[in-house]
Amino acid sequence: MRVGKVVRRAAGVVAAAAMATTLVSCTIGETNEVETQHVAKTEEQEAAEEPKPDPPEFSFDDGAEDAEPGESVTVTSDEGLSSVVMTNEDGKVVKAKMNDEKTEWETVEPLGYGRTYTVKAEDAAGQKVKQSFTTVVPAAETNVYLGPLDGDNVGVGQAITFRFDVPIQDTKAVEELIDVETSNDTEGGFFWLDPYELRWRPKDLWEPGTEVTVAANVYGKDMGGGVYGVEDVEHSFTIGDKVEAVVDNADKMLKFYRNDELVKSFPVSMGSDNSRDTPNGTYIVGDMHNSLVMDSRTYGLGLGQGGYVTPVSYATQLSYSGIYLHAAPWAMWALGNTNQSHGCINASMADAQWFQENVKRGDVVTVQNTYGGTLTPYDGLGYWNMDWEMRSGGTEDPNA
Repeated sequence: MRVGKVVRRAAGVVAAAAMATTLVSCTIGETNEVETQHVAKTEEQEAAEEPKPDPPEFSFDDGAEDAEPGESVTVTSDEGLSSVVMTNEDGKVVKAKMNDEKTEWETVEPLGYGRTYTVKAEDAAGQKVKQSFTTVVPAAETNVYLGPLDGDNVGVGQAITFRFDVPIQDTKAVEELIDVETSNDTEGGFFWLDPYELRWRPKDLWEPGTEVTVAANVYGKDMGGGVYGVEDVEHSFTIGDKVEAVVDNADKMLKFYRNDELVKSFPVSMGSDNSRDTPNGTYIVGDMHNSLVMDSRTYGLGLGQGGYVTPVSYATQLSYSGIYLHAAPWAMWALGNTNQSHGCINASMADAQWFQENVKRGDVVTVQNTYGGTLTPYDGLGYWNMDWEMRSGGTEDPNA
């Protein structure tokens, strides 16, 4: 009997042990499930808390209505760009380039005035952004007439000229749109002849052989008052031999130098003393004409006031105010001894022809010892009579 009881007790112990084992097993299973749920929730929370990458950024404000077409459009993304397309209102795709890292996209062609553009961009994370803008409508447009011409060979006194169709209001802004590059780092600066014409000249005469490249980057840029450039212009030219003619009233002779060596001398006659004196100072060779009708009425001297309408040969321009070196066969008696012209420099037919055939635009002519004053630096070809400190003191105000 006692044996049987023991057996039943043992069985109960085994059953209890089994139950305990079962209970332990259940407890272990419940703990794993809770931990798994906790881990899953933590990962979800971390994913939710992780910041999203910034979407593609544009260089313009969405909906802008006065964008300047001279500025390139850019789209950037730290994530990398998978696609960027820019079109105008007609659906034309604007040419652009992408950098090697695909983090920056940029337009490579100028935009139009008064056009609406739409840019669609998508980054490597799949974020898509679309923005639009409209370019400015100019109040007026202007060409830039740049001289010297591309490929010219000019003299050591030549200034760079920028002529505009309309008067310029923001002169400083225009100067900042111009680049002058020289092969020898020539020092120079700007001055305004009038509201329509800007000049750049070196501080000293150019060195012969200097290579010059000038760029007027005016397209799409505001020059004041809503005036914008029609197109960018770029010219390159070369400075030739140093040529200078010295006209001295003391002996009424012209001495012609090339690279500081005297080449030729010949007699001349200038403006009548004490009435129509030829101004002293430095002149620059401008236009050249084999034949030209000289009309005093163009500068206010009527025919009834002693004026003239006279055809002349081999006329070489020295000023905007009408001073030329030209042939004067009627004044052969005066050459080398008497001044009798209205201000021009008279020479024989042969000497006037020789002079014109041996000078180029930008060569220097110096007049000295007359009874006249000094040619104004604002005459157009008299800019070497401008004091450098006055010019370099800042932008000359053509509207003053």
